[in-house]
Amino acid sequence: MLRDPVSRYLSEWKHVQRGATWKTALHMCDGRSPTEDELPACYSGDDWTGVPLIDFMSCPSNLANNRQVRMLADLSLVGCYNMSSVSELERGLVLLASAKANLLNMAFFGLTEFQRKTQYLFERTFGLRFIRAFTQINSTRAASVGISEKVRWRIEGLNALDVELYEYAKELFLRRYQYSRQKQHQEERLRRWQERQQRQRLHRTYLSELWRLGGGGGEEEEEQMKGLEEVATTEDYSSQVVRW
Repeated sequence: MLRDPVSRYLSEWKHVQRGATWKTALHMCDGRSPTEDELPACYSGDDWTGVPLIDFMSCPSNLANNRQVRMLADLSLVGCYNMSSVSELERGLVLLASAKANLLNMAFFGLTEFQRKTQYLFERTFGLRFIRAFTQINSTRAASVGISEKVRWRIEGLNALDVELYEYAKELFLRRYQYSRQKQHQEERLRRWQERQQRQRLHRTYLSELWRLGGGGGEEEEEQMKGLEEVATTEDYSSQVVRW
C-alpha cells in the first residue's frame, strides 16, 4: 500500500510524537546493520515524544524522508546506508529507478487514497472476495493537521523521491484498474453470448424432438428452425465484430 507522501509524512510525525519508535528495526542491508555514523539517531533518550514538526523535518537522517522509495528499492545498489559511496543525486536516481521497477513487477499494490479500486484490483488479481467493502476514510490524523503552503513545500522537498514515485504509482495503478475493468466487461459479454448460444441449442433440440415425435411438424416448425439458424448466424457475426 502506498500513500500520498505529504499525508504519509504527517501521519508518521504524529505517530512518533505520540511515542512510537523503531528501535527494534535492524535495517539490515548486505548482511549487516548500519553503523551509528551511517545512521545517526535523531533524538536522545527513549523516544521522540512531543517532537515539533519543525524539529522532525530538521533531522537529516530521519528515515521518514522518502520512506516509500527506500523501502521499495534495493539499497545495496547504492552502498546501503553509506552516504559517501555515491553522490546524493546519483543515489536518489538509482533508488527511485529501483523502487519503480520493483513496483512494476509486483502482481498487486494498492493506494490508500483509492480504497474501493484497491479492493477491486485485489479481488480480480487473486480471485478472492472480501466479505465487506473497503471504506474510504479521509478524516485521518494527518488530514487534521493544518500546515502552511511553505511547510507543505518543505515536506514535498524532503520527500521529492516519494512524490515522484507516488505519481508513477498512481498512473500505473489506474492503468491496471482500467485494464481489469475492460477485461471484466469482455468476460461478461462472452458469458452472455455463450448463454444465448446454449439457449438456442436447447430450443433447436426441443424443436427437433417435436419434429421427430410428430413425424414432421409442418411448415410452422420449419419456419421456426430456419429463423433460429438465421438469428444464431447474425448474433455470431455481431459478436465477432465486437471482438474485432
